[in-house]
Amino acid sequence: MMIFTYSSVKQMGIENGSLSDNRHAEIRDENTPLLPIKAEEEDGVHEFNGASFSGAVFNLSTTIVGAGIMALPASIKMLGIIPGILMIIFLALLTEASIDMLVRCSHQGKITSYGWLMGETFGQWGRIALQASVVINNIGMMIVYMIIIGDVLSGTSTTGVHHRGIFEGWFGPHLWNSRPIVLLATTLFVFAPLVSFKHLDSLRYTSALSVALAVVFVVVTAGIAIVRLIEGTVEIPKLFPQIDGINSIWELFTAVPVLVTAYICHYNVHSIDNELEDRTQTKPIVQTSLALCSSVYIATSFFAYLLFGEGTLSDVLANFDSNLKIPFSSVFNDIVRVSYVVHIMLVFPIVFFALRLNLDGLLFPTSRHISRDNRRFTIITASLLVVIYLAAIFIPSIWDAFQFTGATAAVLIGFIFPSMIILRDPYGIATKRDKILAVTMIVLAVLSNSVALYSDALNIFHKKQEA
Repeated sequence: MMIFTYSSVKQMGIENGSLSDNRHAEIRDENTPLLPIKAEEEDGVHEFNGASFSGAVFNLSTTIVGAGIMALPASIKMLGIIPGILMIIFLALLTEASIDMLVRCSHQGKITSYGWLMGETFGQWGRIALQASVVINNIGMMIVYMIIIGDVLSGTSTTGVHHRGIFEGWFGPHLWNSRPIVLLATTLFVFAPLVSFKHLDSLRYTSALSVALAVVFVVVTAGIAIVRLIEGTVEIPKLFPQIDGINSIWELFTAVPVLVTAYICHYNVHSIDNELEDRTQTKPIVQTSLALCSSVYIATSFFAYLLFGEGTLSDVLANFDSNLKIPFSSVFNDIVRVSYVVHIMLVFPIVFFALRLNLDGLLFPTSRHISRDNRRFTIITASLLVVIYLAAIFIPSIWDAFQFTGATAAVLIGFIFPSMIILRDPYGIATKRDKILAVTMIVLAVLSNSVALYSDALNIFHKKQEA
């Protein structure tokens, strides 16, 4: 099989449009990197010399620690501290194993994208299934980001109790700080500039700031919880879940999609891998990022649940509008909420990068790379921003979005597709241990998420009956 790279095609004097449709499709399908090493501009070719280890760790960590962290305390509330923390660690280990499967196969086959790997393994429909899953997952995640920003800046009443947003607390309720206006301003003046970058490594500094802000959130939350614990003003949290019957057991499974979603970063691994000068660094980068993010997840889940107890909301940021029972409570509330909203704003373009690329691959599979077509780049970017903005206005809760994406697209991207690739073993690298692990991941993923979907359906049915 002949592999064409962008540079080799350019050297042969082959330009877009000079090939037949079939030949062009072959080049597009066989070598479609998530990020081209060279981007063609009007005045020549601009070289990109590769990303650093720290930059890659920050970008991958930013992909992982997104909005999922806000729903983890509610998951811990449901599961209990000990099972909840064990599940966070267990899923981190499974995530590392599934990414390792993808990276080993990709390096062996000299493949530069997840979609290309699925196409090589399962044909065109495999690539389409992966790209569609990434589109569904990432749109869901960015809707969650928007919902969180709206909750924090403008307030929320999804639980029947109104939680004031930052602007409402500072200035009172006005039209200009209503949810639609605040989210529209955020989309136009924050997201639009950030998603206009064509190189993922261009976001390394915002990614570093994003990770730092997540750490600020964890440190402040932990500090408040420890002070309250010393003063004896917090409830002792439950270590294990409270089981009242078969329905309560089914309900426990609804936490699984939320935990799964918290680790989904597979769609950006190839983007980061492609930009490295030394691709042997990919595995330690993944391990470092997962260790960092798992520590943040455990600390956030434990201390936030300790602080708010059974009153922990599905979006824990909404809890930070109440009296924390410490000096300068309102100041700390604002520090926590502002730091994490800015973090979410900086995560948005990282996830958007993969969304735009995969949607473009679905809609225009034989066209040249989107980074070299400014018109297509602009239209797809603007269309996605409009869809995400409108959805965030009408979807009330992040738990609803997590339940859907986590039990469907996220579990396919993170565990089922990598396991299927290693079982098919297109490059003959899978060991017996790999295949046993792959079968185990598929069984666990299908069973747990099927039960979660069943439990969600039951809850919706019961709510309709009560209404």
